[in-house]
Formats: sequence, C-alpha cells, structure tokens
Amino acid sequence: MGVQDAELIIRVARPDEYDAVGELTVEVYVGEGYVQRDSMYVAELADTVHRGAAAEVLVAVHGDRIVGSLTVAAAGNPYAEIARPGELEFRMLAVSKEARGLGAGTALVRTVIDQAIAESCAAVVLTTMPAMADARRIYDRFGFAPVPERDWQTGAGEWLTVLRLALS
Repeated sequence: MGVQDAELIIRVARPDEYDAVGELTVEVYVGEGYVQRDSMYVAELADTVHRGAAAEVLVAVHGDRIVGSLTVAAAGNPYAEIARPGELEFRMLAVSKEARGLGAGTALVRTVIDQAIAESCAAVVLTTMPAMADARRIYDRFGFAPVPERDWQTGAGEWLTVLRLALS
C-alpha cells in the first residue's frame, strides 16, 4: 500500500522504523501537551513493536524521514478502543512539527478511509480531545461527525470525543 503526494509517501511501517515511530509519537503527544510525560500512556505510545505486531502502523515519509504516523485497528483488535463491528478505527495520529503543512496528516487519514472503503467497512472512527485542534480540522474536512453517546473518559479522568465518518 502506498499513496504518493509529491515527495510524501504513505505506507506500512517497517519493523526497523518502529523506534522512530515511537519517538515521533511521544514527541508530538508530550510536546503538544496532549499527554503528561509521566503518564502511563507514554509507554503505549512509544511501544510500536507491540502495536505493529497486533495492528497496522502507517507512516508518512517525506524524503528519507518519517514525518507522521498512525495506528489502524478493526473492531476486536487489542488496539481498537472504540471500533464496533464494521468500523475501522485509527489512533495515535502524530505529525512532526517540522512537517506541518505538507499534508501528512490528511494523507494518513485519507489512506485509512480508502482502506475502510476497500474492506467494505460501514465507518471510520477515532477518539480525539479538544487540544488536538490541528487534527480536528482534518477530521472536519473529511466529514467526521461527533457521536456524543460514545464519548468516554480516560483513567485519569479526561473526557474524550468520539468522531465517526459513515461510509455508506
């Protein structure tokens, strides 16, 4: 699988890239203030080895650098927190600050939507938080809609918003 947009390539991460993906994801989530450095979630964000073994990890590559990533999981997958049967979920979208504006986030999300359509899924779902304003603009452009009855709370007490893009 590969989507190419000028010099930007979207593809499945290779195991030799897992450390770089984990570092990028932690850098974005902690650096942007989405997660505190001492949160237990940081270890999950960093652990691309386990994530890649259970789910699909996509990367955005620009030149020779990984500039973005996300994790894709279908309902029933250990990395699917909210997906119901017939839904494809993505999580942990991260785009490096230096790569903002290249379209990496948009291309990653488009790839998940295309995959969901190819797999005849009814919808794509994700969880977000108010602080993730840049990502939210991408989701809004694609037509993701809030599903308030599915919103949920983390163990730390933070409320998260579920968004869904119906594909039928």
